[in-house]
Amino acid sequence: QVQLVESGGGLVQAGGSLKLSCAASGSILSVGTMGWYRQAPGNQRELVATLTRGGSANYADSVKGRFTISRDNAKNTVYLRMNSLKPEDTAVYSCNADLRDSELGCRRYWGQGTQVTVSS
Repeated sequence: QVQLVESGGGLVQAGGSLKLSCAASGSILSVGTMGWYRQAPGNQRELVATLTRGGSANYADSVKGRFTISRDNAKNTVYLRMNSLKPEDTAVYSCNADLRDSELGCRRYWGQGTQVTVSS
């Protein structure tokens, strides 16, 4: 059973940093693009960053220069380093990944989400 599990969320003061991790596990045959999204209360889910297997990254304008996405293909894990955090970064952060497994083929999977709260 393929699943994604995030970790690393928490409470931090404005200007601080956090690093999120998301590991994919299960009968995975291949991993495509991996990424991070976030959703604040009352808002729709928005893109934070994506990263292809080959290393091509895309960032939302609101996080450019502050957040860095990376991945370890050997571990099927994607990371999000968040620096200079602002209160408006407060949200539930979810990772996703395009995975091909041995039973269902290619699908987009989502993690359960991890809460990031930035206090002013």
